[in-house]
Amino acid sequence: MKTITYSPIGIIHTPFTSLDDMPIQPTGAKDVLGEIRVNEELAEGLEDLNGFSHIHLLYHFHKNSEFQLKVTPFMDTVQRGLFSTRAPRRPNMIGMSVVRLESVEGNILRVRGIDVLDGTPLLDIKPYVAKFDAAPADRFGWLDQNADKAETLRSDHRFVAESD
Repeated sequence: MKTITYSPIGIIHTPFTSLDDMPIQPTGAKDVLGEIRVNEELAEGLEDLNGFSHIHLLYHFHKNSEFQLKVTPFMDTVQRGLFSTRAPRRPNMIGMSVVRLESVEGNILRVRGIDVLDGTPLLDIKPYVAKFDAAPADRFGWLDQNADKAETLRSDHRFVAESD
């Protein structure tokens, strides 16, 4: 298989400097403010973004390394298949969050509801559009009983690699 490489388009800055005790989803970080510094040479691409209330952030879990195909997720006590979870240690270490866009000034985005480690490399930004992104889902697997926990649970050691 061909190796694919990505170059960060910017850096995400947040109050979270440790992988322990972070919110595990944006719903647990509703009022947390963050700043995204997009690379200067890409600033023109931010034009018209301020017309959106929310954006998708795609980023690299840069402090993680190995992964396991069975994990015990933060919101459960049972091992689950990795791809049925949002565990941060994944084969490609890509994370995704939907955040509220507060402002765009030059190459700086100010956001609210950020659940990301400070210094995280940003891979891409996409506008959130409810008509495209809010699918009328009717099944949530094992999360049917656990999704509300995301508002109060914090991360712990289980997804922190020994070398981190």
